[in-house]
Amino acid sequence: MKIEIKNIQKEFKTIGRRSVNVLRDINLEMKDGEFFVLLGPSGCGKSTLLNIIAGLENPTGGKLVFDNKVVASGNKNECISPKERNVAMVFQTYALYPHLSVYENIAFPLRIAKMDKAEIDKQVRKSAEILHITNHIDSKPSELSGGERQRVAIARAIVRKPRALLFDEPLSNLDAQLRTATRIELKKLQRELGITTVYVTHDQVEAMTLGDRVAVLKDGFVQQVDSAINLYEKPANKFVAGFIGFPNMNLFDVEVLREQEKLYIQFEKDRFYFDNSSVKAGVKYCMGIRPADIEVASDNENILKGKIDTMELLGKEVLLYVSSNNMEFSIFTHKKGFKENQEISFRFDQSKIHFFEK
Repeated sequence: MKIEIKNIQKEFKTIGRRSVNVLRDINLEMKDGEFFVLLGPSGCGKSTLLNIIAGLENPTGGKLVFDNKVVASGNKNECISPKERNVAMVFQTYALYPHLSVYENIAFPLRIAKMDKAEIDKQVRKSAEILHITNHIDSKPSELSGGERQRVAIARAIVRKPRALLFDEPLSNLDAQLRTATRIELKKLQRELGITTVYVTHDQVEAMTLGDRVAVLKDGFVQQVDSAINLYEKPANKFVAGFIGFPNMNLFDVEVLREQEKLYIQFEKDRFYFDNSSVKAGVKYCMGIRPADIEVASDNENILKGKIDTMELLGKEVLLYVSSNNMEFSIFTHKKGFKENQEISFRFDQSKIHFFEK
């Protein structure tokens, strides 16, 4: 199923009747069978947008369209019920019935739909097999681990063959190792089912791993929609550049100077020659460079100098925090043997520098 979000707006009224605009003119399209991720910090509006798709909230402006049919709009008469939309939602808190067995939890939406008993049994056991929880079919939720409960919640969502699957931060209650394993399984499951999936998260690793495309939101606005690799390599603005990628991108305010037909990036004490026709002399920019694109240098060509404040050992790599020109640089390197307070020289990979106009 194709989902189109056209100029969607959402406004809430506070107790003092003050208006709060949570979503501001959102335009997105989820393709049929696509795994689409809504990514952003807390309060950016991603969960509200998911609730509008599910039918748990109505927009105050714009339209929501499923396969060319309007299912919600600023006009409440056009809003159809969640049941009629035939979408399934998986919540962060699992939302399982504690007094029911795994079997009965999965079967619940089918019983509500008054499906034939034999067909219910067939569909429940098939869903349990897909999610690898057949051995727990007679257990109660309290007897399961967090990862197993989440599988039950997903099995209950897919058992009635919805047109779209909606996930609201479903892995955030799991520990890091289990979250990684469940993420891989979830990706495989979505590929097997081929169901259009919309997934909300604040975790960029989840977004980059799962999403065919990712929409980055901030303060109710869409900042960029793209593949994971393009978000990393071609961020549209300073926010996306700083939000995507680990370790975080280095971001600095700089000015480009021209001397004797050469362009220079000027810091407080040091500067370096920069050969790029896309930047203009005399213009103030925010410059970005990822820690992995900074090289610890052994010569004196086009370098900056600084002092190591502290270090983090990350397996075979070391993350250096370096003070230079009254700024803090993060440098990701494979080299070893560094010490705190050590003076070092470093240079940027100029092909990997990003400039965002102020």
